Amino acid sequence: MEQLSTRALNRALLARQMLLQRATFSVVDAVTHLGGLQAQQARPPFTGLWSRLEAFKKQDLLDLLRSRQVLRATTLRGTLHLITLQDFQAWRPLLQPMLTAGAQSILRERLQTFDHAAVLAHATKVFTVKPHTFTELRNKLVAAFPGVDERAMGYFVRTHLPLASVPDEKAPWCFGSDAEFDLMAGGTAGTPVALITRYLTAFGPASIADFQSWSGLKSVKPWFEGMPLSTFQDARKRVLYDLPEAPRPDPETPAPVRFIAEFDNLVLGHADRSRIVADEHRPRIVTKNLLVLGTFLVDGFVAGTWKHDGKNVQIEPFETLPGKAMKLVDAEANQLAQFLCSG
Repeated sequence: MEQLSTRALNRALLARQMLLQRATFSVVDAVTHLGGLQAQQARPPFTGLWSRLEAFKKQDLLDLLRSRQVLRATTLRGTLHLITLQDFQAWRPLLQPMLTAGAQSILRERLQTFDHAAVLAHATKVFTVKPHTFTELRNKLVAAFPGVDERAMGYFVRTHLPLASVPDEKAPWCFGSDAEFDLMAGGTAGTPVALITRYLTAFGPASIADFQSWSGLKSVKPWFEGMPLSTFQDARKRVLYDLPEAPRPDPETPAPVRFIAEFDNLVLGHADRSRIVADEHRPRIVTKNLLVLGTFLVDGFVAGTWKHDGKNVQIEPFETLPGKAMKLVDAEANQLAQFLCSG
């Protein structure tokens, strides 16, 4: 079995993530290709697309969100993602076992304090009338089921109804901090093969554990074994799967400086993330309250973190960078700052 070096895996990932060179995809095709963009906060997906697409403009994504061609909804890992309407309808049924297990893990004995079917039926009626924020929903649930844990009921609804955030015309990045949600119609359910294919297209070669880390799903080995996939080993002798014709560039392919958004799946999409960030640096990109910081890449690997102060992009390298690399980082940071400050 062919062994792939960490650097080979890095270049394969960057090629599939549109980070070796910016792509000319449409925005909706980019969101589709990436399998969605994590959107716990409203702004990061805009940064993620800016880093990957030529001539990306904020309005390009705003138009898709406002027309509901792209949704912000709870999907992969039980977290909010931007995902196309078609993918949401196809993937939501596949992800429901993971969402149900997540609710059981978090709520535990609190699940025994209310009638699940009654709460879902009432919440469905509430959202059918008009969109609501979860604050508003919890108030209505308390009125209907007095004395019951409102937070538990709200979380149960979030993980068991196909809800999507409603765009806010006044919010600069389309969604406010307490966004309204509405109930989405069902569609044609997808297949495990299609979901794995989409993952490997954007993140392969990858292990079964990597796929599970990205999706949140468990016990998926039989899905992989039934597919005509190529197999490799990484430096740690783990089995990796890939689509036979997927790009695997020369490990020495030059990689440009790139700024990566907060919560980006580039740094979250594998169980073993050494292909993009050194193990010793991983703790530095996640805060104590589990915020995933923006990062930047030098020679393809995470070399530090960044934040926007409202005017400039401030960087914090993990180590002192060579002068040439520092100039490239500063130039890209200035370009990003201009984008974030644009209308």
